Amino acid sequence: MQRRLNRVQLGLVLSASLLLIIFDQISKFWIRDNFVVGDSWPESGILRITHVTNTGASFGLFANQSTILAVLSIAIVIGIILIIRHLTCITNLSMLSAGLVIGGAVGNLIDRFRLGYITDFIDVRLWGNFHWPVFNFADSAIVIGTAIFTISLFLSSIREKQHEEYS
Repeated sequence: MQRRLNRVQLGLVLSASLLLIIFDQISKFWIRDNFVVGDSWPESGILRITHVTNTGASFGLFANQSTILAVLSIAIVIGIILIIRHLTCITNLSMLSAGLVIGGAVGNLIDRFRLGYITDFIDVRLWGNFHWPVFNFADSAIVIGTAIFTISLFLSSIREKQHEEYS
């Protein structure tokens, strides 16, 4: 039983993606315009804005592998589009979360193609000198969107199985 995306769901994917890309690019532009690489504000505290450039993936993995990471990002975007096109149980939540993942991936791709690196700036310092690797809004959207998308797919498959059992 194949079900097509309706206009509202397509609008959710496109709107979430576009809004995230715009917000992500504006925030990164502001950071590049107002902070020198390595600058951090405030100088202490749990949450800081620290301008960092990243030529790799999350957590600095695969540094200087921009081509491979760009191809992987494009493949992920295409994969998500294919998944949502072939879902039989589409929810607004799965469409919104897919939009977050797509928007985050495209936001980072824009940096990678335009600048050769990704601008990161959200710096969470947990205790002492230990801190979470610096990230940006696109990274957050990818992680949150992936988690919600996975959970919504899992819940949708459970509902679909229950529907089949009682039909």
